[in-house]
Amino acid sequence: MSHTFVIACGGTGGHLSPGIALAEALVTHGHSATLLISHKKVDARLSEKYPLLNFVRVPSAPFGWRPDVHLRFHLRQTQGLLFSMDLLRKLKPNAIVGFGGFTNAGVVLAGRFTHVPVALHEANRVPGRSTRVLSRLAKRLYLPPGVRLPGRLGLMVRHTGLPVRREIVRLPRAEARAQLGVDQTQKLLVVLGGSQGAGPLNRWVEENLSALAHEGVQVWCVTGMGKGEVGVKQFPGRNGHAVRSWQEPFSDRIGVLMSAADLVLSRAGAGTISELVECETPAILIPFPYAADNHQQANAVYFEQQGGGLVIPETGMQDLRQEVLDVVFNDWLLNKFRGNLRRMSRENSIETIVHDLEDLAAGTPPTRHLRRAPAPQNA
Repeated sequence: MSHTFVIACGGTGGHLSPGIALAEALVTHGHSATLLISHKKVDARLSEKYPLLNFVRVPSAPFGWRPDVHLRFHLRQTQGLLFSMDLLRKLKPNAIVGFGGFTNAGVVLAGRFTHVPVALHEANRVPGRSTRVLSRLAKRLYLPPGVRLPGRLGLMVRHTGLPVRREIVRLPRAEARAQLGVDQTQKLLVVLGGSQGAGPLNRWVEENLSALAHEGVQVWCVTGMGKGEVGVKQFPGRNGHAVRSWQEPFSDRIGVLMSAADLVLSRAGAGTISELVECETPAILIPFPYAADNHQQANAVYFEQQGGGLVIPETGMQDLRQEVLDVVFNDWLLNKFRGNLRRMSRENSIETIVHDLEDLAAGTPPTRHLRRAPAPQNA
């Protein structure tokens, strides 16, 4: 039986990417899906890659305590609620799925008022404010393995990973490097700051490009929207060979970049970590220290405990160059990380969610099914 789903997933790449992945899977299973996104540039940039999916921009704004931000939040969320009520009347969806963030509230409340069942997905290991508040209105809650949300008695919880877009797959290293045009014989460090970019990582790259090139390390840096231009630089290497570096503000081929990389240097957003796992790419994570509830630190620690790479605090970046060089030239350690990442990638989270959402949309009584988190392992 075909069902209609509404997916609220705008605001950041970390919310939109899994929403797109789920929409692709639902459409493949014969259902229809409408994705609610924000008016931010990152949403427009990523959504334009998927002309066969249906995107709708919903009024919304992030929460904040500053008076003007607080007022704008309430105004835009009220507009979002009214917009969502009208949209649900037109679409008559069988279920709503929210991926966190500020586009969630209006449609989740509208779903409650119109008796449409709601499912929420929390990608981070510390559930965010949106999930904590709105989960009281949900029929399903998808959480990372081992994560609990106290006080949600009777809520049917599923422990599963974050959906990853079908294009994010591990490619053979040589094929990925050929697509990018990078040197096959030199080491490659890929630096990612998330969809918003990361100023400290961008500055670190600028300050260390020459020294890394001298050691024979190529760098590909995705700076974030509005934080850099597309460009290529060339430096002399120790052996006389030229070593290049690349910079771009946004990349729509993350799977290729991760497959080509020997090592990734990144923030610790849940979406990025899921993509690292899918591509089996070792990483050094620098958690954003001001993330809500310090959730990036929790994400990074779990990744390190599972043996996918290392965690370095932003306050420890003065020693980062040597750490990068020590890891990127240690092939034994890199292979150990890749083996651990391969073990982490075995769970097919999209299929788990799709089948469960089909039951939710059909009104099928759920059966409780909790996944155990894998035991932490060190590399």
